[in-house]
Amino acid sequence: MLEFTCYILRCSDGSFYTGHTDRLEYRIGQHHAGKGSDWTRRRLPIELVWSQEFPTRIEALEAERRIKNWSRAKKHALINGDWDLTSYFSKPPSERPSTSLGTND
Repeated sequence: MLEFTCYILRCSDGSFYTGHTDRLEYRIGQHHAGKGSDWTRRRLPIELVWSQEFPTRIEALEAERRIKNWSRAKKHALINGDWDLTSYFSKPPSERPSTSLGTND
């Protein structure tokens, strides 16, 4: 059965690139060779930092589109598998409890 993958790459400048594919190893090879995308070509070397498989291309594409719009902090939380922090950054800043003022229990 063909699987589709959404993935995140960390580029040499620390930026993230999010994509999807049905051949992850091949696609990563394209990025390393400077043929994957203009974004990664200008920021080599790259490193695969997160991936998740999906049963259909549309689900992988939807995940890619969602993740591309996330903040850097939320992407870091996803990459680290920190679901509490991922959820925290899903809320608008005005709805997040303050952690720096020490006013939370």
